Amino acid sequence: MALIEIKHLTKKFGDFTAVNDVSLEIREGEIFGLLGPNGAGKTTTLSILGTLLPPTSGTAIIDGHDVAMHPTRVRRSIGFVFQDPSSDDLLTGRENLYLHAVMYGVPWKEIQSRIDESLRLVDLTDRQHVRMRKYSGGMRRRLELARGFLHKPKIMFLDEPTLGLDPQGRENLWHYIKKLSKENHITIILTTHYMEEADVLCDRVGIIDQGKIITLDTPANLKQSMGGDVVTIETKNAQISALEQKPYLQHLTYTNDLLRLTVDDVSAHLQEILSLAGTATHIEFHAPTLHDVYMRLTGKRLRDAAGDAEGGWMTRMIHSGTR
Repeated sequence: MALIEIKHLTKKFGDFTAVNDVSLEIREGEIFGLLGPNGAGKTTTLSILGTLLPPTSGTAIIDGHDVAMHPTRVRRSIGFVFQDPSSDDLLTGRENLYLHAVMYGVPWKEIQSRIDESLRLVDLTDRQHVRMRKYSGGMRRRLELARGFLHKPKIMFLDEPTLGLDPQGRENLWHYIKKLSKENHITIILTTHYMEEADVLCDRVGIIDQGKIITLDTPANLKQSMGGDVVTIETKNAQISALEQKPYLQHLTYTNDLLRLTVDDVSAHLQEILSLAGTATHIEFHAPTLHDVYMRLTGKRLRDAAGDAEGGWMTRMIHSGTR
């Protein structure tokens, strides 16, 4: 069942088209990732779905309500966690949640029990009376997650939920996001620059670039679409013409002295690839990841470095002078 239905959604700012004829459906209980470079239209799309911006044209139906015609009804069904924390540093965690509950019209007799439930969900019960200014970055993001859940929305929008967190803090927040979705049957739409995050969390992902959805599928299917192992080589004098003739080559790009190949069975062909790669200063190969899908489709680098984005996968580094 589709809880969100988007048809030909477009948003223009003067002559600039930020969201360009986007159509998609998001199912009830799904964790959906919206990925893309800065300025691609991710945050604008979320802002329209969250009733913060009106669309220029097209429609978006949230839980049966049109975002443009019935924004108040839509807001009753959604929670929003923004990139930048918006809780008050002078208040305690519990006081921040209480203020949010009042603003969202949570029934008076339910406020305290809902605050208790939200604090338990993100394991902050023992820190509820501590002022926010003493919270770590990870604790702040967890409280923002609890705050977004406080009025029990059917849908939550998470705009780069782990931005600025260290790897441990990021993985901890993944646990709470999955717990929130599974235990409370909440549909979650998140934006992220971290491909490993999308792979771990999302049932489906859509990659948006220049305002358009350029691909939409499950993480597993997108990785499988790469068609082979990924090889990245830093070199200044690769024999491109010779490499392009090889039958095991699936895809090749060569820009700024960076050669990227997708090949069948890299282990069987590595020596020949190295002989044609010229004077390589750095070589890496690994099984396909969402990072590689993104790179092939958009040609842009993500914020996360290869060691972070592919850290959970089998990789091998070969530096000049070593094997």
